[in-house]
Amino acid sequence: MLLLQHDLDRVVEWSLRNNMALHEDKFEYMAHSCNKKNCNLMEQLPFTSDMYHYSTSKGMLNPVNCLRDLGVTVCSDLTWTTHIKTIADKARQKAAWVFSVFHTRNQETMVTLYKSLVRSLLEYCCPVWNPKKISDIQELEGVQRTFTSRIAGCQDLDYWERLLKLSLMSLQRRRERYIILHMWKILHGDVSNDLHIEFVSRPRTGIKAKVPCLRNGSAIGHQSLFDNSFAVMGPRLWNCLPVQINEIGTFDLFKQKLTSLLMRIPDKPPTKGYSTPNSNSILDWRVDIATAELWGGQDS
Repeated sequence: MLLLQHDLDRVVEWSLRNNMALHEDKFEYMAHSCNKKNCNLMEQLPFTSDMYHYSTSKGMLNPVNCLRDLGVTVCSDLTWTTHIKTIADKARQKAAWVFSVFHTRNQETMVTLYKSLVRSLLEYCCPVWNPKKISDIQELEGVQRTFTSRIAGCQDLDYWERLLKLSLMSLQRRRERYIILHMWKILHGDVSNDLHIEFVSRPRTGIKAKVPCLRNGSAIGHQSLFDNSFAVMGPRLWNCLPVQINEIGTFDLFKQKLTSLLMRIPDKPPTKGYSTPNSNSILDWRVDIATAELWGGQDS
């Protein structure tokens, strides 16, 4: 941690030499810890972060529980509830503005406005913070559920029926779609493979990704955090794809075929007041007998 303090000092010195003074009073740092028996969460995952006091010329830096990094609110307990509530509130405010400015409730107009002004707020960087908690999923779906209920011709339909009528995916399904699209980009070198995800090609099932294992000795309580990370969810979702899709080499065609597949899978996201057959994840529908023909009868 002394090295990190040294790097911080060098950055400040460099900025002063180049007449680019930094707002040191805005510096923040976060230490990830589960605050239970002094265990360090990042050691389990397996990164290291120890409590340490850092300083600048403006004084000592105090650790914070949440901070905003490139538009995403990160919390020390590695949950995304704070971020999800923030973006959901912003999306509701934008939806209220749309309904106050535009008096029409025409389906085409409302769907266009929703996609461009509201939904985009709910999906920024979603492969990073894709939630697992039912309450977080419901918080996000609630925005889309409320908006679609005010579109002409949809008032008497329930949320799942409105998704079908409007040809919309649930936000949960779209997040998994984004993860799969990013996996394709990693496979073909369009983005950096910082997580060192490995792919293997098999004659019968096509291109598959290796799913990493949790470190030996890690606490069982950290399993869910590990399982919902992109390093795990990315390969698991990718491995659901049938061979005729995972071997496609052009992005536009892959995106088209993937979207077509996902639109044929039942989409019943967790919704307050509704009884769902499963979590609605592609992972669950992949093993559902009712959708077996969509996967070409392949093993996972």
